[in-house]
Amino acid sequence: MIIEMAERPVVLFDLDGTVVDTQGAILRVASRVLAERGYPEPDPQDLLPMVGPPLEEGFMLVAGVGREEAVSLAGAYRALFDEIVVPDDYPPLPGMRALLDSLAASGRVLAVATSRMEDTARTMVREQGLTRFRVVCGRVPGVRYRKAESIAAALDALGASASEAVMVGDRKHDVEGACELGMPCIGLYSGAAAPGEHERAGAVAVAHGAADLVRILGV
Repeated sequence: MIIEMAERPVVLFDLDGTVVDTQGAILRVASRVLAERGYPEPDPQDLLPMVGPPLEEGFMLVAGVGREEAVSLAGAYRALFDEIVVPDDYPPLPGMRALLDSLAASGRVLAVATSRMEDTARTMVREQGLTRFRVVCGRVPGVRYRKAESIAAALDALGASASEAVMVGDRKHDVEGACELGMPCIGLYSGAAAPGEHERAGAVAVAHGAADLVRILGV
């Protein structure tokens, strides 16, 4: 299966925790929002479920609230994130720029498929100078919500099929979204996923950093 991954011409990447390291920023903003709303101060480890799924689902998991309150918390989170988070707070993961350069040089077509709001994701990619991505597809209110929908949108924008592509992501949501479309996913352990999470979700391979991705993707 790893050999097959090296032969697929299209590589889709999740953004948070896969291309850029936003974990610290996400936990800092989420913790502050919860504190300002009067929730007990959480242990940073307990906030890790915030990294990966849509914000509303993350707040439902870590705060034990219903969807209406989660939507309100997510709105406050986005406003605070835009206010206090700067590009230095979400640098590319070690080795990621070189990996993207190598993939592009080998003729691979690259795109981002994320659960983050699409406008914000595009801004973050642009601010980091990540020019190797042909398209950035994310969540669009009233249009796309689920991870599989962002992946499908990226494939459509590239004019590619699932049989030509492989997904790289750091949470089970990436693996499950890719599997829903019949596309393989490489699970990247970068800090948020629990041990064995990717394997249980059906990842075809796992990586613990850019060096592993270089090997698996054949560059």
